[in-house]
Amino acid sequence: MFAIRFAGGLDDARTWVVPVGAPGDDDVGAEVSALAAATPDARKAGEVTVLPRPLRRPARVLLAGAGDGDEAGWRAAGAAIVRALTDDEQAQVRLPDDLSPDALRGLAEGLWLGGYRYREAPKPPRSGDVELVVRESPAYAEALAQARATATATWLARDLTNTPSSLKNPAWFADQVVAEAAKRPGMTVKVLAGEELERFGGLVAVGGASVSPPRFVEVSWTPPAAPDARHVVLVGKGITFDTGGISIKPRDGMWLMKKDMGGAAAVLGATLAAADLELPVRVTTLLPLAENAVGAAAFRPGDIIRHYDGTTSESTNSDAEGRLVLADALGYATERLNPDTIVVLATLTGANAVALGKRTAALYSEDDALAGQLEAAGSAAGERMWRLPLPADYVEYLSSEIADRHSSPTHVSSVVAALFLREFMGDVKSWAHLDMSAPAWAQAHDGDLTKGATGWGARTLVRYLALLDGGQ
Repeated sequence: MFAIRFAGGLDDARTWVVPVGAPGDDDVGAEVSALAAATPDARKAGEVTVLPRPLRRPARVLLAGAGDGDEAGWRAAGAAIVRALTDDEQAQVRLPDDLSPDALRGLAEGLWLGGYRYREAPKPPRSGDVELVVRESPAYAEALAQARATATATWLARDLTNTPSSLKNPAWFADQVVAEAAKRPGMTVKVLAGEELERFGGLVAVGGASVSPPRFVEVSWTPPAAPDARHVVLVGKGITFDTGGISIKPRDGMWLMKKDMGGAAAVLGATLAAADLELPVRVTTLLPLAENAVGAAAFRPGDIIRHYDGTTSESTNSDAEGRLVLADALGYATERLNPDTIVVLATLTGANAVALGKRTAALYSEDDALAGQLEAAGSAAGERMWRLPLPADYVEYLSSEIADRHSSPTHVSSVVAALFLREFMGDVKSWAHLDMSAPAWAQAHDGDLTKGATGWGARTLVRYLALLDGGQ
């Protein structure tokens, strides 16, 4: 990640960035005020107007709009600013002294998120940096640290999701988890493979046809000062590539399936951020990792699968594989981890995109308090979600004549998938499921999103976990 730091004053050797309305009584301030007055949309969040100043210093000034000046407006401004800079450009942002810490956090997040570039891209990463010219304070320093942790989590989630599946198999993903956790004191990792997965019937079935065997990863953050803190279990779908199995996807539905582990990437990033911020909340993250391939060993439509908790599912569609691996993870969580809360993130169905579009995830929960916390966290983070119902009369769609339940009925797929997951929550009443298939990928740069993987959910979960601490 490129550097963002505080500076005590402006340096005219650098590019200046001046938000609309920021004070300035020098000649630059007068020119900026005149430009803003002549540009109707200059104040709009995410709008950047370039003021060239040939033969003068600074030689270039960017006029940036932050809308109403809330955190979202400053996040949009940050993303637009970084895209207006060249890779090696050194810039300073002149900020008002009364800027709120939340606004500063939004600006820094926008700069980092808008400046993301996949680590294996042919174009090298940015070498420039950005200085924030404002009176430094502990509140600003904390806001910048929070933004850095959130952006780091999102960058990692984007990197993992953008990685081609020719490299990204379950073993590779597990190795990334081990390497990242090793950098952070207080974190532990357990990786299960081979015969250790005997009870994970869904995971073994889904991953059975691939030359890359499945893995089950448990990664934990326990705050040293609060080992008995509230325990949140995060579960992320980790299908490293999804062909659909024997129920093979059409070409247009398959080419992007390297993103089918976006949920696992996001929950991992959020867990690492909890350690970076030393949040006093216990977090255990479960990553069921498999490649859903086509082959002689593939599970078949009509197969009966026995899950970790001993119950069985009838599967008539091998392309409804995500819920099968998540069921094993949930059974493991309820039997072994004694969680206070479970939150599932999964690129589970494409159906919710029909109702909610490409920027909004579907939220399912029976806990109003938890749903409210996640909605508030998502709103603050800039990741939208919409709560959908869990109708009691839809449960009958899960009925099977030959197993405990049917995993893939053809009715209302997003809602029924959530109802299926609920069957494995045991006695845990505080649970939520976020179906985030559509917002996990952006077809073009869009605000703080860059083309490709979005890392959707990492930001929301960092905010949610901090909220449990009474933080922001």
